[in-house]
Amino acid sequence: MIERLQDQEKTAGLKLPRIALTHTAIDPSAVKEIPAKVASHYPLMPVGWENGALKIAVPSSIDLETLDEIRVLLRRDLAVGQAPGEDIEKCIKTHYGIGAETLERLIDEAGAAPSHRDAAVVNDLDAAQEASVMKFVNQILLEAYQGGATDIHLEPYPEDFRVRYRIDGVLYEAKISDSLKRFQSAITSRVKIMADLSIAEKRLPQDGRIIVRVEGREMDLRVSTLPTPFGESVGIRLLTSRQFLDLPYLGFAADDLRRLESYLRKPHGILFLTGPTGSGKTTTLYALLKRINQTDKKIITLEDPIEYQMKGITQVQAQPKIGLTFANGLRAMLRHDPDVMMIGEVRDLETAEIAIRVSLTGHLVFSTLHTNDAPGAVTRLEDIGVEPYLISSSVLCIIAQRLVRVICKKCRQTLPLPREFRPEFGLAAQAPEVAVYVGKGCDACMGTGFRGRTVIYEILPIVPEIKDLIVKRAPANVIREKAVAQGMRSLRQCGWEKIQAGVTTPEEVIRVTLQEGL
Repeated sequence: MIERLQDQEKTAGLKLPRIALTHTAIDPSAVKEIPAKVASHYPLMPVGWENGALKIAVPSSIDLETLDEIRVLLRRDLAVGQAPGEDIEKCIKTHYGIGAETLERLIDEAGAAPSHRDAAVVNDLDAAQEASVMKFVNQILLEAYQGGATDIHLEPYPEDFRVRYRIDGVLYEAKISDSLKRFQSAITSRVKIMADLSIAEKRLPQDGRIIVRVEGREMDLRVSTLPTPFGESVGIRLLTSRQFLDLPYLGFAADDLRRLESYLRKPHGILFLTGPTGSGKTTTLYALLKRINQTDKKIITLEDPIEYQMKGITQVQAQPKIGLTFANGLRAMLRHDPDVMMIGEVRDLETAEIAIRVSLTGHLVFSTLHTNDAPGAVTRLEDIGVEPYLISSSVLCIIAQRLVRVICKKCRQTLPLPREFRPEFGLAAQAPEVAVYVGKGCDACMGTGFRGRTVIYEILPIVPEIKDLIVKRAPANVIREKAVAQGMRSLRQCGWEKIQAGVTTPEEVIRVTLQEGL
């Protein structure tokens, strides 16, 4: 039972019963009794009702005078308990929404609620410069950063304005007040001003960039807008130095690291990374470049866009609109005496042929291709017109990779492998029971059971036997069979090893390796 307010003081505040907010069901009717700006100001969290009194949770540091102030402000009896301040803040965000107190202040400043049509004619520049709008946008960015998001989506719809975060590759909708739609134009304009975009142009897509500091760390934001019938949709990609990782941390095994480092010591040749968009190819490329980024090597990259900035490397942004294509950029790079070159992506025959000929003339080249697996990269190069003999003589190895979510360490538990998953990993139905790990879901992982991501991969070394198959134009499945016979682990086999190690779950590996044979 939560006792009513008593005048019993301790050195750090009042002696109050504890409320375990993380295990307490919050009554929505109690939340409606206290405005978000009041809950955030003190702070406090309405929990429910007790004998007609409003039950609230407050920090242990609160004093009697503040509690009397809250009672007078709310004009009702209170049943008070104490909870950790961080738990109260989490509950406020969960039940009121991000920046709820800021939105309430905006509503107070705006006065009577205008219709959506009226809101559209508000002066965008003036509205975007309002302190409350600026604060709300900052709160969205901070929430995304603290939650480990890689992308923010601000999406307009006929009746609402949705905010979603991509965390560990999965989209989650942020809890936001229903009144946000009223300030859609002002919020969008604020982001565009920060990214140095034209707020007057709403009919065409725009791209921009914002550099901000969050909690002492520099964060690079790539902003993209798209016109829709209900307003501009805004996508924000978050790039921070914490995403810039070493190869072991990315999830590569020790024996594979030694193999990759042997390729990095080669004086020339091409190393390709393959996989779909969002599979971490660029991050792995930069982790490889970091290994060889030394004063005795001239490294030049050609990218679209430049996603990471690394000291000691010359980075060039491809701009096809003005003629700086990958092919033209490659030719220009050769005149700067490079030792190592990184091409963001091989998209066409011209780029592929130049990259291959560059590698054959004494340069180490890194690049990416969009294919499902490593053997498929050979077929892809042949499809765009590259001669097989050029592929076999220039390519050192091909790495295919995917990102899988990592099980949260704080709520990890073991379960037997479901029998329906046994065929997916080559296990016989009568094989002994196998224990796997899953995440139960906790506050640390926001109830998802996952926290962070790691890589699963397959490495196809272009050894003499594989070269012979390439020259003979062997199909990808034949190349795969030969590579597996020589010891190549497939994406799914690599995933199974991480399942057994308790890193990820069978569902995750199957989700990213749906194609048969991966």
